Amino acid sequence: MSFQHFKSFYQGKKVFVTGHTGFKGAWLMACLHEMEAIPKGYALAPTYENGLFGILEPLRIGESVIADIRDRQKLKDEILSFQPDFIFHLAAQPLVRRSYEIPAETFDVNVTGTANVLEAAGSLQKKCSVIVITTDKVYENKEEDILYKETDTLGGYDPYSASKACAELVVNSFRNSFFNPRNDTQHKPSLASVRAGNVIGGGDWNKDRLVPDIVKSLMLPEVIKVRNPKAVRPWQHVLEPIAGYLQLGKLLYESPERYAQAYNFGPMPGDHLSVQEFVETAILSWGVGAWEDVSDRAQPHEAGLLKLDISKAMNELNWKPKFKASLAIEWTLNWYKKTLDKQASYTLQQINEYFTQ
Repeated sequence: MSFQHFKSFYQGKKVFVTGHTGFKGAWLMACLHEMEAIPKGYALAPTYENGLFGILEPLRIGESVIADIRDRQKLKDEILSFQPDFIFHLAAQPLVRRSYEIPAETFDVNVTGTANVLEAAGSLQKKCSVIVITTDKVYENKEEDILYKETDTLGGYDPYSASKACAELVVNSFRNSFFNPRNDTQHKPSLASVRAGNVIGGGDWNKDRLVPDIVKSLMLPEVIKVRNPKAVRPWQHVLEPIAGYLQLGKLLYESPERYAQAYNFGPMPGDHLSVQEFVETAILSWGVGAWEDVSDRAQPHEAGLLKLDISKAMNELNWKPKFKASLAIEWTLNWYKKTLDKQASYTLQQINEYFTQ
């Protein structure tokens, strides 16, 4: 899956991206810009300063609509006027700890918002690949050392995880009812969902995220405060799942009856790190730093062990991760080491380096 592989396919294609002002959405928009696609973003304004969207904005990487996916008519109007060939739905309330503070709003955004996107997409009278991005946390997590595969039971302890599991049910319902691949797909959208692990990379300053917490502490400098150091996660650089999304989008466009399914994207089975291992690797990469355990039993529940089975994506999509977790951490911290005026060009440099490996 080289850069030319994607550019030859996406060049000139219209791609509608919800959540383009967020961390992963901005990276996707940058990739599409480099591949000479025609991207259009739809999302709320950024919630933090110096995020990737704002850094890339002067490059004019695509049209940007600042609006809420819960505004059903506005969303539908923007999709129908654009007539996209692809829709990547990333807009969400993405934070576990925040979901404990605003549970109803989390469900509203992540479930009803997804239904709004799919209802609007269903109004298109043309071929269109729709990819809904959920999360690795959609599974009923038994806190056991197992790899969760796409056919495992959906669940979710906290409101964020449960809302994303509900979004998967919405996807399945729309796929059966309105996007059924068994029916004529030549003039209808097709629908798949993707479940990625804990994604890291430059330009993320979200609250209660491990990398922003680490980088802020290293820059001050101060001791890194770590919650749940023994928790194990499927860490991966943001470009890993994006490459998977783009590959799935291409295959879904070409053979919707085969690829209208759910897929996991994550690291190789033996490459899941604990939070402690992640932090210590980050400190080594930065060159200096220290951390302390600030775990508090009164804090909201977060999963202690989560691993993904990525064999389906590897076998069916011909996708596999290029980076070990250690390299993903190194690439991420290298981005944050750049001065603000260099981060946009370095983002594009990393994109081109990743896809030419």
